[in-house]
Amino acid sequence: SLVTAVCEHVREHLDLPNVLDDRTGRRQLADYVHVCLNRLAPLLDHRSREWVHRRAIAELEGLGVLGLYLDDPTVTEVAVNDGGEVWVDRDGRMGHVDTLGAGELELLIERILAPLGLRFDLTSPIVSARLANGQRMCAVLAPLAVNGTCLSIRRFALQHVVIDAFTTAAVAQLLHHLVARRCNIVVSGATSTGKTTFLNALTGSVAQHERMITIEDTAELNLLAPHVVRLESRPATPDGVEAVSVRQLLHAALRLRPDRLVIGEVRGPEAYDMVQALNTGHDGSLSTVHANSPGDALRRIASLAALGAPGQSPESLEEQVRSSIDVIVHLIRLPDGSRAVSTVEEVGSPTSERWSTVLLAAGGKVLGAPTRLREPTAGGER
Repeated sequence: SLVTAVCEHVREHLDLPNVLDDRTGRRQLADYVHVCLNRLAPLLDHRSREWVHRRAIAELEGLGVLGLYLDDPTVTEVAVNDGGEVWVDRDGRMGHVDTLGAGELELLIERILAPLGLRFDLTSPIVSARLANGQRMCAVLAPLAVNGTCLSIRRFALQHVVIDAFTTAAVAQLLHHLVARRCNIVVSGATSTGKTTFLNALTGSVAQHERMITIEDTAELNLLAPHVVRLESRPATPDGVEAVSVRQLLHAALRLRPDRLVIGEVRGPEAYDMVQALNTGHDGSLSTVHANSPGDALRRIASLAALGAPGQSPESLEEQVRSSIDVIVHLIRLPDGSRAVSTVEEVGSPTSERWSTVLLAAGGKVLGAPTRLREPTAGGER
């Protein structure tokens, strides 16, 4: 086929692994595929040319037919179930769009992982990774996946969403004020409520001169600020390379002179270290946690902190959590698939009723004035 011929020509003339590893490599690859099409099929009509171009790029990047869907800006996730059924998430709704042939999924996963130096076999049957283009994948091998090997690739949106996309102008202004006045903010919500996207939007209210250090299990944040250091954890590999945890990265980040810590998601014992950092002067920090309500978010952080400090009493940890976190922003997914700010709640003081919060905003309306504010850095409040 023409797609195969183009791919073979590209592989012969480009150092593909290095091209794909380079930040500008995708543009170089796309340009060269156009050159190949001009040589191999100069009379091809525009529509067919665009289809072959997209299909060849997807093949060369190792994503096969899945690359066609991951290139679609309306698609946020592609999942492959047992039997090779391909499903895509558009606007929060999953739909069946294609079916892979027998054995094609396992081969595709191997091709995706090969440039990353990762294995997918009985010795490593569960794999999570960030692809070179920033997409995040997770695969589970049969028989752990009872009905057959499955795969999910999340296409993290590259466009920079602003806070206003989640709420009204009044609540957006409140949130900007909370960030500028260096409140420690946790974004909570269930799965697929847009927590990472919203966290990314919140960082837009940070003063340009401030140094932010992001810490993530899988790097997804795409900050526009000029002074950003990005840290990403690393799993252990079968050939003996040791894991580097989010907790270890947090310890390192504290020695890198951060003005703000941005922790992609709190999900383990690093919660204790985060609480300690926030209680010792690292204010203005931002994070997310998986929870069904602001109260659940506080309880979950305390439970996770206990994993990092098993000798401390629950009462002591609760007090430290309430001292360190100022505001919880809770997100929900609406019936039409869109994401929105449900409530903005200020955490009660350590002497107040257990896990109490004060409602600052709900339903798109500002209902109260925050009290846990700090002085902004020079130029920090616009």
